[in-house]
Order: sequence, then C-alpha cells, then structure tokens
Amino acid sequence: MNKRTHTCGELTSTSINEKVSLSGWVNAVRFHGQVVFVDIRDRYGKTQIVYNQDSFNGDFELVKKLSMEDVLSVTGVVQKRDKNAINPNIATGEVEVIVSDHEILNESAPLPFMITDRNSAEEDLRLKYRFLELRTNELQNNIKVRHRTYQAVRTFLSNNDFLEVETPVLMKSTPEGARDYLVPSRIHNGKFYALPQSPQMYKQLLMVSGFDRYFQIVKCFRDEDLRADRQPEFTQIDIEMSFVDENDVMAKCEELTSTIFKEVKNIDLVKPFPKMTYADAMSKYGTDCPDLRYDLFLNDFKPFSDKSDFKAFSSAESVMGIIVPDGAKYSRKEIELLTEHVKRYKAKGLAWMKADEGKLNGGISKFFDDDLQIQIRKKFNINDGDILFIIGDKNKITQLSLGSLRIAIARKEGFVKSTDFKPVWITDFPMFEYNDEDKRYHSLQHPFTQPKSNDLKKLKESPEAIPSKQYDLIINGYEVAGGSVRIHNSEQQKIIFDILGIDKKEAKERFGFFIDALKYGTPPHGGIAFGFDRLVMLLAGTSNIRDVIAFPKTTSAMSLMDGAPSSVFQDQLKDLGIQIKK
Repeated sequence: MNKRTHTCGELTSTSINEKVSLSGWVNAVRFHGQVVFVDIRDRYGKTQIVYNQDSFNGDFELVKKLSMEDVLSVTGVVQKRDKNAINPNIATGEVEVIVSDHEILNESAPLPFMITDRNSAEEDLRLKYRFLELRTNELQNNIKVRHRTYQAVRTFLSNNDFLEVETPVLMKSTPEGARDYLVPSRIHNGKFYALPQSPQMYKQLLMVSGFDRYFQIVKCFRDEDLRADRQPEFTQIDIEMSFVDENDVMAKCEELTSTIFKEVKNIDLVKPFPKMTYADAMSKYGTDCPDLRYDLFLNDFKPFSDKSDFKAFSSAESVMGIIVPDGAKYSRKEIELLTEHVKRYKAKGLAWMKADEGKLNGGISKFFDDDLQIQIRKKFNINDGDILFIIGDKNKITQLSLGSLRIAIARKEGFVKSTDFKPVWITDFPMFEYNDEDKRYHSLQHPFTQPKSNDLKKLKESPEAIPSKQYDLIINGYEVAGGSVRIHNSEQQKIIFDILGIDKKEAKERFGFFIDALKYGTPPHGGIAFGFDRLVMLLAGTSNIRDVIAFPKTTSAMSLMDGAPSSVFQDQLKDLGIQIKK
C-alpha cells in the first residue's frame, strides 16, 4: 500500500502536476473504452481518478473489474479537468488524478443496498448493516455534527469554570419513573446494580462535596417504551451549580445553547429565550413542548358551545378549538383521518365547521344560530375558506388531543421550516400529579425538585396547588433540556417523600445515603440535563434520533447488527445465581 499523501477531499487546482497517493473506497465507476473514470471516496470527500490504458502500469483488465466499495490505494499525477467536465458541487471538482499505479486493498462483497442512496433500503436492513450505512454522506455528516457539538460543549463549560467529573455507571437501584436496567452481581449473589437513568443524586452529592460547577457528558439508561426520539441508552449533558436560582441556571444554559448553535451551524439564536408557564403552554398549545414556529393556537370555545343547541358539549369540563387557515378544502375522508388521530388521545370525537360565504357550514354548524356564528367568526377572526375544529372533554384530554392535532396539521400543511429554531423555557410546572391507578401522587420530574413555596403546611395540604422550581428548554417542539432547583433541606425532603407515599423505612432503604448527606451543610443548588442526542438531531436537521447515534437500537430496543439482547451460556447464569423461567 502506498502511503497516503492527501485525503480524497483535499486536492485543488493548486495541486496540479503534483504526484500524489490516495486511499479510499470506490464510489462510482464509469467505463469509456480505453479510459475508466472512478470516484474514490473517504470521509473527507471524493476525487475523480482516471485509468488510461496507455499510461497505467498495472493490469488494465483488473481495472475493468472494479466494483462499488472496493478499497483502493492509487498513485498518480494531478491534472486539471477539461472545462466541460468540472464539477462545481465538490471541493475537488476542478482536478483529477491520472493513475500510474494502484493496489486493490480489499474487494467488497455485493452490497445489500446502495451506499450512494440511503433510501434504497428499509431501515431494518440498514440497521442490520449499520457499518455500511455509516458510510453514507448523510450519516457521515451527522456524526461530524455530533463531534463538533461535543467539542463546543466541553470548551464552553471548561471555560466557565465547570469541572468534568465522572460518576458511577454501576449504582444502587432507586426506581423512579422508568424502569432500571439491572446488572446482577457475581460476588454478591442475589443482589443487583442498576445502570443510571441519570446521575441525579451523584451530581447533587458533588455540590455537597464543594464542587460548585460540575458537568459530564454521560451515558444514561432507561427501560421504557421507545419512539423516534428515544433510545434505551442515551447521552446527556449533565450540569449542576451551587448558590444559584432558576434564572442563573437558565441564563448559563442559554449561553451554552447559543454557543453550540453558532459554532456547529453558524446560527444566531435570539436571546434572551422567551419564557412561558406550564399552564399557558398547555392552554395555548396543548403541550408542555410547544413548537413556536407556527401560529396555530388553542382557543376557549366553551362560552359559545354553552350558548348553542349542541348538547354533547354541555357537560364537558373544557371545550376548545383551533382554526386552520384554508382548511375548508379538507375532504370528509381527511377529516375522518384527523378524527381517528385525536381518538388516540382519548378524545371521543372531532367536531368541525367550515367558513364559506360569511357563514359556518357543515359539521355541527346547524346547532349554532346566525348571531352566534357572527360572534364566533369575529372573536376568532375566521375567514372564508378556514375550518374550525372543536373538542370537548376533560380539560387534560381536550388540551392533549387538540395539541396533537395542531402538530399533525402543521406537518400536513408544511407550516414549519427545518432551518428555523425557536427556543422557549417552560416554567412553573406542577410539583405533583395524582395517579388514579395507584391512588397516590407522583413527582412530575423527580422527588428532589424544590417547590416554589417555603410554606410546608400548605404544601402538605394542597400538593397539586404548589408549582415547582422546574424548567424545561424546548426547541421546535422537542424537550432539549430539563432541570430544576433542588431541595437542600432534609426536613423539606422528608415532606416531599411523605406526599409521595414513601415512608421513613422505604426512604432510608432507597435514598438513605443521600438524605444523610443533606444534613451536612448542603448549599442551595440547581442543575439541568440536556438530551445530547436530541440536540444533535435538531442540529443535523433530522427527526429520527437513530440518525445521529453511531450504533442505535430499534424501537423494540434491539440491535439488529449484533443481535443484542441475546441469550447467554448456562455457566454464566450459574455464576450469577440466576435461573431463567420459561
């Protein structure tokens, strides 16, 4: 193999007449009689190389047998391309290399799909041959974006006095929220470690230890139902700070986020980021992850439905609607599909009315008299050609189903541009949610979040009425980061456990070491965790988190490439004291 003198993305007109050596993969082959043109590729780019039977020193018949993804090492002289053969779309497009010698380093087997066309195969096949899919331009660029994001994060935080500290991967199981991934101990049979869902308690303990600014780019693991923007193992930018309040943490994270977007994509985000309460986000957008790139809002329709003859909404806790510009074009079939969509969110149905010639027609319009229709059109600024969709139900069902409909319509109508980025902070989350199934309260984030009140009596009496010091950073409808100011008082922590139904014995068993630490001069502190993969997904301009992870799992938590999870040998199970029940 000739030693590589240049990469395949490096040669320009300044290199003309130089003797060079390139190594890479065959990206394309074009036969023209006694001349063969080959595009050779590495991760830096492509270069056209030319085999001429008169000047090539090797076996020209072997050149004719070159196939896609063969690995080549070539030596030759750089020359300028003919004027009509210049390719302005690549950095090396003005030149080509006239090959004098080459070595075929490795021949490729027939490909399961075309590397030059990622969409030529279904995702399952591409994941099975992920090492080939990673050669595609799209994924090569995504991994570069991921790398640049790593570097931007580390540089910014290091320059702002944050210390990078590694926390354990094998830790005590403290189930809260998603299920833990458990690791059996061979030495201590019958006992288990857990893989961290987040280094939550460790980073708080680092604040107790006096490290007032900590960060870590860390792997986390959650055994939960998956979707396009979730993975069983994922990466977080974990941050914690002492002697801060919510605004301090949010301000520093705005600086970090703006730096990342500027350095990775040369995009200037508008600062300061807007803030919105959880209640406003739910009532206006139907979600706590609002996408601000388009104006399609939820409106309170109950004052009008109560005056109408449409009795199906009369007992509904909440009646809300959204107006879709030019939506009157929707056919009955399209409306039925949207109805099925909202039913997934427990809505009983989807009412509608179309605006035409100064009136509301179709759907439930006959239940609204002319005067009421005039009021509705004036209140919501409904124009001819628009459609009004309405849902009435429990408040949460109404908000969530209309919020999802809002997103579905925005995608259907192409309201959003992938090049726009609209961040927003969501604040004042409820501390708790009551679960009817197990008849107890659950933390909306985690049990170490501080309430927005020092009135412990009121907290005990009305848990749902007290907001928390939680804050989420949302960009384009995705939760990019979430955090809170933490409890640093052991008495307050005890009350939170009481509300959650965690008694003293259970609290000591699950969190004893942490509760003890709070007694020893714990400073006020707060932090945040960025979903690193999700952030890179936005920066890379894709909607699938698997596109920015080198070796991801499927939505059923499987690795199709290596077959994980897999069975293990009986001897391994015996060492661990484990027996599989079938």
